[in-house]
Amino acid sequence: MKRWILQAGATTVDGLIEEAVETPHPGPGQVRVRVSAVSLNFRDHLILSDAHEPWRLNSDLVPAADGAGVVDAVGEGVTKWNVGDRVLTVYLRNFPTWPPNDDIGLGLGSRDEHGVLAEYVVLPEARLTRAPDNLSLAEASTLPCAAVTAWTGLQHAHPVSTGHKVLMLGTGGVSLFAVSLAKALGAEVFVTSSRDDNAARLKALGVERAFNYKTDAEWGKSVFAATGGVNKVINTAGLGSVNQSVQALAYGGDIAVIGLMTFGDAIDPGLFLAKGVSLRGIPVGSREQQEQVVDFIERHDIKPIIHETYHFFDVRAAYEAQLSPSLFGKVVIKVSAE
Repeated sequence: MKRWILQAGATTVDGLIEEAVETPHPGPGQVRVRVSAVSLNFRDHLILSDAHEPWRLNSDLVPAADGAGVVDAVGEGVTKWNVGDRVLTVYLRNFPTWPPNDDIGLGLGSRDEHGVLAEYVVLPEARLTRAPDNLSLAEASTLPCAAVTAWTGLQHAHPVSTGHKVLMLGTGGVSLFAVSLAKALGAEVFVTSSRDDNAARLKALGVERAFNYKTDAEWGKSVFAATGGVNKVINTAGLGSVNQSVQALAYGGDIAVIGLMTFGDAIDPGLFLAKGVSLRGIPVGSREQQEQVVDFIERHDIKPIIHETYHFFDVRAAYEAQLSPSLFGKVVIKVSAE
């Protein structure tokens, strides 16, 4: 079979190399999946650009965590899956239900866990969930990190419901999934973006209003003035955006911090305490939360926003597209025919 590796010590796309290896066989409790499609996340660039701990060890690594495919072999003792089942990978290990623990790792395709950018992968049976019937496998490959993270941010604590107002930061995969999920939950949704030309596409998705954080340094205050304060912020940017997120919140609101893009000033304690808001870290989510969002997406016929799809031989271009300033949604790599 063919697979891609990120060579030890490499920090650019030139270190992504295609190689041929023997097709793996499942052992006891394991499942082999013929991979149909893989999707990329911003974390894949964090792993690519940093060849050291904690993301990587000094060894070659099969990258990418998010894949969808078909079970084509099962090992002894496997009871949950049968040959022909359509499945998704589960991002984190040993994380069946919330809360997280000290052994969930950093996800497939990082540190001591090979990822899924291969024609076949072998995983423990608990490292898979079913794929939703309303999506192609290429579409379903976008779910394990982005959709699960969005769902956990929206629903784990202070769950969003009808009449709530939710602000998403940016237009990456997590934010756009959060838009669709929050709309289906009955919320009004708002988005920050650096590009005014995204406004029409966001409106078509049901976004009430977009705020340009590049041209408005006090976007948090602008959101509060326009909405009276949102109930939740899905913060995919990072801690550098927390104070503006607090500004945007209604009293008693909640911030789900997901992103690793920006780090900055310490939290302003005056406003944080005065508003009585909460701040939570979101390490993607558990297998149970993935099962929940798969059911929800299927029930509400939610479709992912795919920025662009690449062939398996064009992985380097896919990685470069993931960093494009025009990115709107998910980058998908087709590995095999469905």
